[in-house]
Order: sequence, then structure tokens, then C-alpha cells
Amino acid sequence: QMFRTGTFRTLLEGSTAISTATRNDSLQYETYNGQTDTFDIKWNSNFEYELLNKYPKNELDSTPFVVKITGIKDSTYTFLAHYKGSNFKQKGKAIKLK
Repeated sequence: QMFRTGTFRTLLEGSTAISTATRNDSLQYETYNGQTDTFDIKWNSNFEYELLNKYPKNELDSTPFVVKITGIKDSTYTFLAHYKGSNFKQKGKAIKLK
């Protein structure tokens, strides 16, 4: 429940990429490399949500991105994410900043 709203720093496993996301109960604004994308967010449970780009630029952007929370420690959660219908999985962690 504590991860449904707030500001988060997201780090992907095996990458130096860092993004910042701010979410309320229905939208997530994610900034990476100075570019901000807006996503509709739909919570399937307290441990799984889907992101759908509000302004898709290509077919991949139109595909829901499913995020499953796999662990929680203090204000950080680890996750396993994938595009719906894809076998490629991405691991990472999100740290709640506020």
C-alpha cells in the first residue's frame, strides 16, 4: 500500500540507468535522461501493477508493462517486470524518496 503513491528512484539490474518516478493513485510520471513519460497505472494487487504509456510513440509503447513487487525492505522494493506477452524479464529496485 505504501508504494502506490510518492516519488521513487528506480535502478535496473545490470544497468547504470536511473529514472525518477512520481505516482498518484492513477498516473505515473517517469523521467529518464531529461525526458518525461506519462503512464496510466492500474494496480492488480498490492504487489503487482501495470503501466500503460498515455502517449505511445510506437507499438512497444502501446504494450502494458507489468511490474511485480518481489521483495520489500524499509522504503525499497525489488521488482520483476516485463512487457505483456513478452518472455524478457527485467529486474530492478525502487527506492521511495518521499
